[in-house]
Amino acid sequence: MFVDREKFGGEITSQERREEAQPDARVLGHVVHCDGARATIAAFADGDEGTLAGLWTVGRMISINLGVTRTVGLVYAIGRPDRVWDENGRNPIEVSVELVGEVRDGAAGAVPVFDRGITVYPHIGAIAHRIRTRDLQAVYDLAGRQSVTIGSLSQDESISACIAIEDTLARHFAVVGTTGVGKSTAVSLLLRKTIEAQPDLRVLILDPHNEFSAALPDHSVKVDTATLDLPFWLFRLEEFAEVLFRGREIEPDEIDVLRDIIPQAKNLYRNPHSGTFLRRGADSLTADTPVPYRMADLIKQLDERMGLLESKNDRPVYRSLKTRIESAIADPRYRFMFNSRLIEDTIHQTIGNIFRIPHGGRPITCFEMAGLPSEVVNSVCSVLARLAFDLALWSEGKLRLLVLCEEAHRYMPADARLGFAPTRHALSRIAKEGRKYGCYLGVVTQRPGELDPTILSQCSTVFAMRLANDQDQKIIRSAIADSSASTLSFLSSMGQREAIAFGEGVATTMRLKFEKIPTSLIPGSSKRQAAQTSGDGSDVDLAGIVERLRNVPRPQQAVGFAEVTDGQRQAGDPGYRRPVEPAAPIPEDLDVSFGLKPTTFGRSRSD
Repeated sequence: MFVDREKFGGEITSQERREEAQPDARVLGHVVHCDGARATIAAFADGDEGTLAGLWTVGRMISINLGVTRTVGLVYAIGRPDRVWDENGRNPIEVSVELVGEVRDGAAGAVPVFDRGITVYPHIGAIAHRIRTRDLQAVYDLAGRQSVTIGSLSQDESISACIAIEDTLARHFAVVGTTGVGKSTAVSLLLRKTIEAQPDLRVLILDPHNEFSAALPDHSVKVDTATLDLPFWLFRLEEFAEVLFRGREIEPDEIDVLRDIIPQAKNLYRNPHSGTFLRRGADSLTADTPVPYRMADLIKQLDERMGLLESKNDRPVYRSLKTRIESAIADPRYRFMFNSRLIEDTIHQTIGNIFRIPHGGRPITCFEMAGLPSEVVNSVCSVLARLAFDLALWSEGKLRLLVLCEEAHRYMPADARLGFAPTRHALSRIAKEGRKYGCYLGVVTQRPGELDPTILSQCSTVFAMRLANDQDQKIIRSAIADSSASTLSFLSSMGQREAIAFGEGVATTMRLKFEKIPTSLIPGSSKRQAAQTSGDGSDVDLAGIVERLRNVPRPQQAVGFAEVTDGQRQAGDPGYRRPVEPAAPIPEDLDVSFGLKPTTFGRSRSD
């Protein structure tokens, strides 16, 4: 079949022509075997003059001419039948090809069209050629879907590697790869391209290594232990119990007590003069209802129960629970939960700050967890994932959210006995139902073998970078039905920034190389540069590190008093303190003995 130059609007070389009568030098091989998914091509490794042509390479696409259609195949194995090399004669080889699909020429002036699957199988003796550039472009064409360019094809760097951004997001995606292959850099690139294409999207990154905020300075805000404000009353009962028990085995009796007294504390906050009377019916409160309450009311109820004569046998349970609550309140690491002196309904501000409503030009929230106590990381991630789904659900499609889980195997391990069940349930709900309501999931992990296979199977687009572990490779092959062993046989040998993308977000399985981004925008680059320039460590701020380890504010001088020197103390009174004049007048609204006066916006925990 002859391809006209005017028909395709570009120069067609003799090597790309599909003439049945073309000379043997233009023919790379002939089909000698074919089954339902693969074909074998007989060819020569060297030319007529004995020179190595290098025309056959593992991982490259080839074309088999069938007249009306051209079957596209992926070379996955090459070898001589006898495994012997002849220096003097020509060397026949067998090329194993996986059949990918078919290319058909469009109408006059139209580009070729690629279809997955095979309708006409290659016959014995069919001619195999190098694939044309236009055919290769047709293989990866997205057929008009909104696309973004993330790199170039590994086979031909002149052809852009594009993904359908809407399908990639709506059907969830995963980025897997071992340490050091550029996984975080690829995620940063994907986020930049996504925000450019869909600026109304909000992104929440669960960042355990505190890397992404420096890599996305123009698009993100940072939330860490110093700026996080997540009131304790936003936690559900099982999440709050995880905080109190700090990863230890939970006592069922204490949980039953909490389930009884938390609704009473919430009712006291809403109706201060109602006592412990609980409403029944549609407006009743449960331990999971996100309504404010005071810890003082919770402890007061425990004290009252311990004082009752009939609760003599239950006093150890009450006393143990009270100790846990007081210990959590006093722990400075939990300041983000219990720091507020005024217990007020701040759910609007909390959700608005975390999920960027409005986003103000920065739609990405980098939630840095490196400084968060390990005992509460699971609970906090559960709260955020749950809020993300509920927010998308009740916004009725007006708000679109992407929850990106770095090191996702921590939250969704393959072993159901590990991890935190509420976090697993919250993320699983996003994976299974989130696409209906505009809540999407992005999974990033270096150990897909340790990730829950159900979660991975819900990710319809996968970017698989280099994976050396056999178990990890096996999980990828089994979770994605569209892939095959031959397609993924390159997982252990791919280079930096290379990935195999397959699923709904691409036209067909694609081996690509991600774009380069500036070194300063690579996640974690600032930390590595600081480590390289630190020298002998003489410039380390040890005092600052110790202060962060203690996580306790410095003691403040009492208002209106100052300690006198030894010479000013009166004899026999070494602790004598004299009153001094304050540096500035005390504001009228400041109560020196109790802190800020109660306002109409909330009530003090000590009320």
